[in-house]
Amino acid sequence: PPPSPGPQHRPYLIGVGRADITGPPADIPLMGYANPQQTAAGIHTRLYSRAFIIDDGGRRVVFVTADVGMISQRLRLEVLQALQLKYGDLYRQDNVVLSGTHTHSGPAGYFQYTLFMITSKGYIKASIEPLVNGIVKSVDIAHRNMRPGRIYLNRGELDDSSLNRSPHSYLNNPEDERDRYKWNTDKQVLVLKFTDLDGDGIGMLSWFAVHAVSMNYTNQMVSSDNMGYASYLLEQDKNPGALPGQGGFVAGFSSSNLGDVSPNTRGPHCVNTGLPCDYLNSSCPVGGSKMCLASGPGDDMFDSTRIIGHNIYRKAKQLYAGAVEELTGSLHAAHQWVNMTDVTVQINDTHTVSTCKPALGHSFAAGTTDGGGDLNFTQGAVEGDPFWDGIRDALLGQPSNQTQECHHPKPILFSTGEMNWPLPWHPQIVDIQIVTIGSVAVVAVPGEMTTMSGRRLRETVKQELESQGTFRDTQVVIAGLSNVYTHYITTYEEYQVQRYEGASTIYGPHTLSAYLHKYRGLARAIAQDRVSELPVGPQPPFFKQNLFNLVPAAPVDRKPENSSFGDVLQQVYPIYRQGDVVSVTFVAGNPRHSGDIRDKTFITVEIYDNRTETWEVVHTDASWETRFHWLKGSNRQSNATVDWHIPLSASSGSYRIKHFGHYKQMKGLRPVITPYEGTSDVFRVTSSFYYK
Repeated sequence: PPPSPGPQHRPYLIGVGRADITGPPADIPLMGYANPQQTAAGIHTRLYSRAFIIDDGGRRVVFVTADVGMISQRLRLEVLQALQLKYGDLYRQDNVVLSGTHTHSGPAGYFQYTLFMITSKGYIKASIEPLVNGIVKSVDIAHRNMRPGRIYLNRGELDDSSLNRSPHSYLNNPEDERDRYKWNTDKQVLVLKFTDLDGDGIGMLSWFAVHAVSMNYTNQMVSSDNMGYASYLLEQDKNPGALPGQGGFVAGFSSSNLGDVSPNTRGPHCVNTGLPCDYLNSSCPVGGSKMCLASGPGDDMFDSTRIIGHNIYRKAKQLYAGAVEELTGSLHAAHQWVNMTDVTVQINDTHTVSTCKPALGHSFAAGTTDGGGDLNFTQGAVEGDPFWDGIRDALLGQPSNQTQECHHPKPILFSTGEMNWPLPWHPQIVDIQIVTIGSVAVVAVPGEMTTMSGRRLRETVKQELESQGTFRDTQVVIAGLSNVYTHYITTYEEYQVQRYEGASTIYGPHTLSAYLHKYRGLARAIAQDRVSELPVGPQPPFFKQNLFNLVPAAPVDRKPENSSFGDVLQQVYPIYRQGDVVSVTFVAGNPRHSGDIRDKTFITVEIYDNRTETWEVVHTDASWETRFHWLKGSNRQSNATVDWHIPLSASSGSYRIKHFGHYKQMKGLRPVITPYEGTSDVFRVTSSFYYK
C-alpha cells in the first residue's frame, strides 16, 4: 500500500511544461568538445526544454532544465527579454533559473563572446532562435497548466554510473576533508515529485552530477545524451501511448557539480595499445593526450548512453515512487550580477585574495579523457611551452605580468581577459543565484564545479541559511551550467595541479573562494528575508555589433539524373525480426532548408492498422529507436539514411518508413524551397521467419 500522507499543508500552485528546442541538424558545429570538425549531420534524439513553475501565493520561481551544453549569457538575456515582453515583471532574472543538461551533442552558435564564437563558427541565428523560442514555449505551457499541487522530496545514491576523471587533482584536497566522504564523486540523486491535489503525478525534477558525454566527439548526430535518455524513459513510462515529446508528465534531469565527473566508467586507456594512460597527465607514449580516452560501460557510445541513462532513470523512478517528505513553506529567490574579474575576499585576519581577469592555461588545450585535444598539450602542465607561447605572442599578444602573477601557477595559453577583438573573449559579469522551495535550496552555478568545490559550496549555503533559525534540515542542491558559462570552478588545491579543470578555471586560483563569499551573501539575505536590499550589480552586456557568423548559407540542392527528392536509393528488405535494424536511404535535401524544425519530424515509422485500414505513427526522429543520418555528398547532392532498431517489444505487422524534407532550387534569381517526402516499400516485422 502507498505510504499514508502526513499532515496536509497549504498547497503550492505548480505547473510543468516541455517544448522542443532542436535546432538545425546539419552543417552547424556541436557544442561541447570544441571541435570545429564535429558538425551536425542528423538526429539521434531530439532536444527539449523542461520548465517547472512553483508559486506559494506570494512569490514564484521557475526552474528550466534544457538539453543544451550550457546556458550562455546571450541565451539567458534573450529568453528573459522574450518573457518580459509576454509577462511583464512576472518572470525576471532573479526568479528564473535556466540550467543546461550539458549534452555535448546539441547545435552550437548561441554565444556572444569571441572564444565560443571561434569554436562554434560564430553567433548563428538559426541555432539560437529555436532555443529561445522553445525555452519560452516550455515556460508558457507550464504557466498555462498551473494548478494547486504538492511537491515531495526524496534522495538516494547511484554508485555505478560515474567516476572522477581527475583523481590526481582531487587527492590534492586536504586529507581530513577527503576523509569525510566515501567517494571522490558525489553519488547522490535528489528528486522532487510534483503531484496534483489528487496525488496524481504531473512531473519530476532531479539532479545528479555526471558529464553528459556518453556520446563521444566522433558523434555527428544531435543527441540529448544520457540525461536526455533518462528523461525520455521516465516520460515514456508516465505518458503511456504518447509519442516522445508528447504527453502531460514532464521529467527533468538536471546537471550538478559534474566538473570532474565522467560517465565513461571503464576509465581512460590508450586506444592504440589498450594500456592504461599516464596517471598524472592522461597521455599515451604514442599519440599523446589525443589517444588517451575513457569509454564504457557499453560496447559503443550508443550502448554506453543507454546504460548510463537507464541507470539514472531507474534510480530517479525508484526515488519518485517512494517520495513522501512534503516540501512546505515559502519560496525565496535571490540573484546578483557580479564582476568576477574583481572580487576581493578576506580569508583570515591578515590576508585578502582576489580573482583575476579571465585566462586559460596550457592544459586547457589538452582536453580531457572524455575528448582529448588535437595538439601536443598534456594535462598537468605548470610550465609554459616556448613553441606555443611564441605562436600565441605573435598572433594574440603576451599576457600581462599582472595576469600571469594573478593566475600563478597556471602557465597562460590565452589571456582572454585582455583580448577584446572583435568582442570580449570571455564574460566578466556573471549571474549568481539561489532559489529556495521550502527546505530545498537550488544554487544556480555559472559553470562546471568539481566534486569538492560543490561540496564546499553546499556546506557554505546550508550553514548560512540555517544560521538564523528560519531554515532547518536544508537540502542544498547545485544546478550546474546555469545562466552564463564560465568554464570550470576547482578548489584552490585542485587548481595547483593544473589539469584540464584547473587550467579552465578562468578567474584564477581564488575563483571558488570568491563564489563562496558571494553565495554566502545571497544565502544570508534569504535567511534574514532581506533579499530586496541586495544590490542588483553591474548589468551584463548585450552585444549588437561585431557578432559574426562563419557558417555559409546552405547551397541549392542537386539530385541524381532521372530521380526526384524523396526517391529511395537503397530499399528495405521484405521481412525483419524484432531486434533487427531496418535501413533505408533516400535522395535528400539539406535539413537546414526545413527551417525551424521544432515539433516536426524528418522521419516516421508507421504500422498498418488492419481494422481502420490506416497507417499509424509509432516512432519519429525523437525516438531512441530511430537514427536519422544526413550524408552530404559531392556536387551538392545528399542522402538521408533512416535506421530503425526494431525493439524486442515491437508488434508483428506491416510497416513502412517515411522521410520528410525540403530542397532549395533557383527559379531565375530567386531561391525557392519546396517540401518533399519519400516512402519505403512495405515490410513485415515478425517473430519468426518460418511459416507453418
